[in-house]
Amino acid sequence: MKEARAALGRFWPLSRGDRGWMLVIVACVVVSALAETASILLFAELTDNALKKGSLSAFWGPAGAWLAVAALGALVGYLGNSLATWTAERFVLRLRAKVFGHVQDLPPHFFQHHRRGDLVERLTGDVEAIEQLVVSGVVGTVSAAFSAVFYAAAALWLRWDLALATFVLAPLFLLAARRFSDRVEQASRDERVADGAITSVVEESLGNIVLTQAYNRRRDEERRLDEEARAWLRASVRGARLSERYEQFVEVVETVCVLAVIGLGVWEISAGRMTLGALLAFAAFVGYLYPPVRSLGRLGLTVTAATAGAARIAELLDARPAVEDPEFPVPAWPVRGRVGFHGVTFGYPHTADGRTSLDDVTFTAAPGELVLVTGPSGAGKSTLARLLTRFYDPSAGTIRLDGVPLTDMRLEFLRENVTLLPQETLILNGTIRENIACGRPGAPHPEIEAAARAAVAHTFVAALPEGYDTRIAPGTAALSGGQLQRIAIARAMLRAAPVLVLDEPTAGLDAVAARQVVRPLRSLMSGRTTLMITHDLSLAPDADRVLVVDEGRLVDMGRHEELMARCEAYARLARPWPTDVTPAPSGR
Repeated sequence: MKEARAALGRFWPLSRGDRGWMLVIVACVVVSALAETASILLFAELTDNALKKGSLSAFWGPAGAWLAVAALGALVGYLGNSLATWTAERFVLRLRAKVFGHVQDLPPHFFQHHRRGDLVERLTGDVEAIEQLVVSGVVGTVSAAFSAVFYAAAALWLRWDLALATFVLAPLFLLAARRFSDRVEQASRDERVADGAITSVVEESLGNIVLTQAYNRRRDEERRLDEEARAWLRASVRGARLSERYEQFVEVVETVCVLAVIGLGVWEISAGRMTLGALLAFAAFVGYLYPPVRSLGRLGLTVTAATAGAARIAELLDARPAVEDPEFPVPAWPVRGRVGFHGVTFGYPHTADGRTSLDDVTFTAAPGELVLVTGPSGAGKSTLARLLTRFYDPSAGTIRLDGVPLTDMRLEFLRENVTLLPQETLILNGTIRENIACGRPGAPHPEIEAAARAAVAHTFVAALPEGYDTRIAPGTAALSGGQLQRIAIARAMLRAAPVLVLDEPTAGLDAVAARQVVRPLRSLMSGRTTLMITHDLSLAPDADRVLVVDEGRLVDMGRHEELMARCEAYARLARPWPTDVTPAPSGR
């Protein structure tokens, strides 16, 4: 139970806003127990004074009191159970928000090492498991412990000697739960891992449905899902068998206890030391005693199972963001957009060979400049974008905005002033208007339309039956890849940031459409710094400066015409196909 105590200590502070309500729930349990006790004593009175004697006059008083007590117990029980559900869900809401908020701050490489489906399972099933430990577990333990003590005291008050005799078997419940707990924890851990794996396989398969169909991978995907589902089945059945074995063992122990009470009661009645009503009341108290004791044992198993989920959530919370806000950030200022890389060196965490992606890169970009960054695949171009938006910090050197190191300013302030259009076309599930407007929430429609026009998107959007209210989603077939890219460009253009970082912004566009985007983009962004990372060198003549990156190093920079004359690496990129290659035979 050491792990359970550690998990409870870690997540208990999140219950701070609900502890008063948890006390109210326990109070409802106390009142319900009192009502049950009163009902049992009234039943005993009815048995001895009304049933045994056949007196109708002796029935009405206890019966009315019993009904009133039952109504009170039902009302309090309803309030307590409703409040318990509300409190538990509030805790789940709070914990999920905390974990989700933390996950959003984690660096890109974290998501490359964790399957998306498994992360989804942690934010759903594992979060709910922790609630069973922190809220329901604590309330259930206190309530069951109080009920057990209360009913035990009532049984002792009626006949202390018989009560002690029947209490002998009670510890067997807790001993059985302790014996099963370790195996239940391992089964629960395996089941939660398998749950995450199943979600991952489904999410990956649906996300790559074109690959699955085009390469006839249906059976392969079904086999992957079957393997993970069978692992889940084994863990689930193993856990269910352990829980059922415990339940059946407890049933046998309870039966032995009830038979012992009845046997001792018959002996006491035959000796004239006990009435039938007292025996029935005593048996009822013992009957009410064992469920809370059993619940304590079952809670032990529940807590053990929840510990597996807590460990998986703790792993997320222990993952540290690659960057954080400085302790004393510089005050906000009206950013002009001068960008400077000064001796920047960087290598991604957990790379197998430990090589650097950038090595001693130095350049500046002034407001109003369009700086194009090119080079072969894997040269480190996109790493410049990730460093400028502070997904990571360089291992050496500094990056400055208007002369201020990025590490001295708040992340939110930096990203309000540096807009990134990533290489992957990111589309939200919503309307075209909402997708563009998320670049600047609250922007009026004329500005949204102006951004779409500048991105050469307005014509095809207006031609859609619902225009800007057309709903789209990631992977939608309603628009082409180039059209989706232009919507993403319009979103970036709408965001009024002095620095723009465009990572392959013309992917999916032909040369004509690309130039249609870049030219209005250039005029629209007068006075802003634009850093464009691209393989499309048809855009190079429009750039104020071209940076050539190769194997993480900045090998040359200048205007297109200058680099064509003096930089062999750049010339190869601009003319990728040699003119002296002999065409392959036609096969005729």
